[in-house]
Amino acid sequence: MTKVRIFVFLSTLFIVGFFGIFVSFYARGYRLNFKTLKFEPNGILVIKSEPDGASVYINKELKGATNTSLSLAPGNYDIEVKKDGFFPWSKRLSIDKEIVTNVTISLFKNVPSLSPITFSGATNPAVSQDGTKIAFLVPASKDPGNDKEGLWSLDTFNFPLGFSSDPKRITDGDLTGSTYVFSPDSRQILLTTSNGIFLLDSGSFVSQSQRINIASRVPSILAQWENEKKIKNESLIRNLPPDVADILTRKSETFTFSPDETMILYTASTSGILPNNLIAQLPGSSTQKQERSVNAGSTYVYDIKEDRNFLITDEVVVLGEIPSYSLRWMPSSKHILLAQPNQVVIMDYDGTNRQVIYSGSYFAPFAFPYRNSTKLLILTNLGAASLVPNLYTLTVK
Repeated sequence: MTKVRIFVFLSTLFIVGFFGIFVSFYARGYRLNFKTLKFEPNGILVIKSEPDGASVYINKELKGATNTSLSLAPGNYDIEVKKDGFFPWSKRLSIDKEIVTNVTISLFKNVPSLSPITFSGATNPAVSQDGTKIAFLVPASKDPGNDKEGLWSLDTFNFPLGFSSDPKRITDGDLTGSTYVFSPDSRQILLTTSNGIFLLDSGSFVSQSQRINIASRVPSILAQWENEKKIKNESLIRNLPPDVADILTRKSETFTFSPDETMILYTASTSGILPNNLIAQLPGSSTQKQERSVNAGSTYVYDIKEDRNFLITDEVVVLGEIPSYSLRWMPSSKHILLAQPNQVVIMDYDGTNRQVIYSGSYFAPFAFPYRNSTKLLILTNLGAASLVPNLYTLTVK
């Protein structure tokens, strides 16, 4: 009886150990090669999409749907993801043995819907630094029944169940020719008019008769705001590799961190070389082509976690609002919005999958993302020169 118990115990131990080893090797990508009858190391591709249920093609062969894991022999593969009603996504990926490569894809509608937000006209929209608010002017109208003129603010987030926030009037009056800028925390707007300079709450209304001229305080307010931005940037730059910090502080015209602060979009002011291996290579890192040579006037994205530097464009552009072009982060931190004359483009952070989301008449570069990345806000008169421009939402997801 004792021998039977020992035999059962050892058999159980052997079976559990065998299956444990099998599961371990399976999780690391090992699969049985039916031609050689040997277990060989593969890589695992985990591919997800939003929305899910998109078709996955590998080297033009249908392999299933998104939100799945695929075992692939080490090598390079052309991956395509397709779904009816959305732009296709494609990229060449390198799969390494025993490495899990995670890919999360946002698919954008190829026929986005356009809906008006304003009806009385809008001019000179300006976005806050954190992208949560957009200010714009409603011009004075000759129609005595139209009393909407003034400065307005719009929150760029949606409430639950799909409800959107409506624009809020900040102050009234004919503000033609006025300029305005948000505070770093988006809670205040500094409005400069021909009659004075006023500090307004970005979420509440104050009539023109109640505005207080603070022209004498403007230098100190702007200095305080600039210092707040400087402190924040310095705290983020402090944790970067010295060579990257040097490019941002001494060799770039301007730069912006992604919303999740893991990447940097910057335009170089002078040329230089970004050394390799500034941080240890992470398993499953991006295998897309990068540029370690930095050229003056070109715009790049530096991935802080993976030490990868991607060329976005070699055209001379400036980040933020400029006469006809702008580059800005989408709230997901995985995409970049390029607003240029006659079209709006969304691309992956590494410069691939450039998709023309909107093509047609609009006032470039006034295109801004909503915080949930499902919509854009654009300024257009729909090509009718006789009409005043209005703000429209463009549903892209």
